[in-house]
Amino acid sequence: MTQVDLLIKNGHVFNVFLRKFVDTQVTVKDGKFYWINTDLPGIEAKKTLDLKGKYLIPGFVDAHMHIDSSMTTPAIMGQTILKYGTTTIVADDHEITNVAGIKGLKNFIDEPAPIDIFFGIPSSVPSTNPDMETTGGQIGVKEVHELLKDPRFICLGEVMNFKGMTSPRETLIKDIIKTCRQEKPTLPLEGHVPAYAGEDLAKVLYAGITTDHTQQTADLVNEKVRNGMFVEVQLKSMHQEVIDTIIEHKYFEHVALVTDDSMPDTLLHSHLNHLVKKAIEMGMTPEEAIYISTYTPARHMGLWDRGAIAAGRVADFVILDNPKTLSIEAVYKNGINAEDIEAKTDYQFLPALRHSVNAPKLTSEDFMLKTNLVSNGDVLANVIQINPVGTFTNHIQVKLEVENNIVQWQKAGLAMILVQDRYNGEEGRYSVGLVDRGILKDGAVGATWAHDHHNLMVMGTNTKAMLKIQHQLIEQQGGYIAAKGEEIVANAELPIGGVASDQPMQVLGSEIGKIRKTMQELGYKNTNEIMSFSTLSLLVSPSFKISDKGLFDVKSQQKCPLFEEVK
Repeated sequence: MTQVDLLIKNGHVFNVFLRKFVDTQVTVKDGKFYWINTDLPGIEAKKTLDLKGKYLIPGFVDAHMHIDSSMTTPAIMGQTILKYGTTTIVADDHEITNVAGIKGLKNFIDEPAPIDIFFGIPSSVPSTNPDMETTGGQIGVKEVHELLKDPRFICLGEVMNFKGMTSPRETLIKDIIKTCRQEKPTLPLEGHVPAYAGEDLAKVLYAGITTDHTQQTADLVNEKVRNGMFVEVQLKSMHQEVIDTIIEHKYFEHVALVTDDSMPDTLLHSHLNHLVKKAIEMGMTPEEAIYISTYTPARHMGLWDRGAIAAGRVADFVILDNPKTLSIEAVYKNGINAEDIEAKTDYQFLPALRHSVNAPKLTSEDFMLKTNLVSNGDVLANVIQINPVGTFTNHIQVKLEVENNIVQWQKAGLAMILVQDRYNGEEGRYSVGLVDRGILKDGAVGATWAHDHHNLMVMGTNTKAMLKIQHQLIEQQGGYIAAKGEEIVANAELPIGGVASDQPMQVLGSEIGKIRKTMQELGYKNTNEIMSFSTLSLLVSPSFKISDKGLFDVKSQQKCPLFEEVK
């Protein structure tokens, strides 16, 4: 007689190897699946779970996401997403690493969580180089060697620096890739490959990158998969033609659904389960959608002990009423009902993480946009233009009036953007730019959650509101703030590295929701206003962005002046 902890009977069990539901019995012993069979002679169970015709699937595996990009901590992230069926994640926490380096990263990820969390080695800290942006931490070959010794790090986090990895010269990112290949030859190397095709894609693959998660099209999915790249599909890539391409060509072995960046207000109601449900609504069978959110991502990341309901695998599973609607009845982690898992709340973050915004307060004079090109007349401004979908921007030029050396940018319906170094105290270097299709009405928005350097960034049409937000961000040591007129109306404090909060998700999500609503009321138009604003400083996301060191063309990494003479 063999004693097990749990016997599950009368259910339809998803077999990932057959990619179909089968009627069988499942046993759990010491947190792992034991024997799975229609007949289990000699088995004695401490507890029996009768599914009464319901469905059993493995726990979801999110192979590419960022805890700190959700502005939260490992424990709160785990508590939040476990109820949605996500039991394992692979997190690339390069946001906190850009702020506080490897010491801050280790302190951040050591917080206990109710789910299993594996990590990607932050490869792009900074995302470009110190000549283009200021960060609080840097990751080099030495730090990579150190993290490779930690079994929690199972991949190289997304490599963003296209120019660095494809340069004919030796570069830091090439050295990092070489180090990973030498020490762990089978390590997945995650890439950030936005809109790269043809020879550019070949250069990325030649550099050793195995995976891409960025915004996809049907053509890009085809080209990447056919060239051996594993494609991670996030929500903004779930266009009908992309899903149709995966279905038509049966790419299920080569793709996975991932969340990448989940905003706190969206985490109030869903996580990876939302993408699985959407994939089903867009034409995938439930079996196909579940397969690419459980087994495929686990296998790709080398996590052979999960992603399947099979003997020896971690007993993470989800009970569904109906796989077509993905209605979740219960979630189990290590064979224990998630509702019975107690949350731990006594973890202490480093004091340095709670005092990381070190910049001087600006004055109204700093928001006076001047030029020496002409005293009175016109100048040509190089402007960041926001797109209504995604995080890509356009580089446009706008002719602006100048009166007594002061640029009349408000007359052109533009917004001002200012990015300030928050790491080097009174030095407080900042750069100024102009934005089209940003804040249109009277107000402003600002944050220290500004990808990926996370310097202090503020944008608006009301310079008094911008100044007030800049002061408030310094006083509260980080956050995301929105103002109407001169009045601050929404504020989410982010005191951990200026990028994360230890407030319950219900509180943080509500605060971010108010900021999003305020941005919408101020005329900001994007499918994800929060992420769109914060990535105006992401120097690896096409095509024209700003940092504390100025405006840059993303692909060439060339600095661009704000103003030029009208010819």
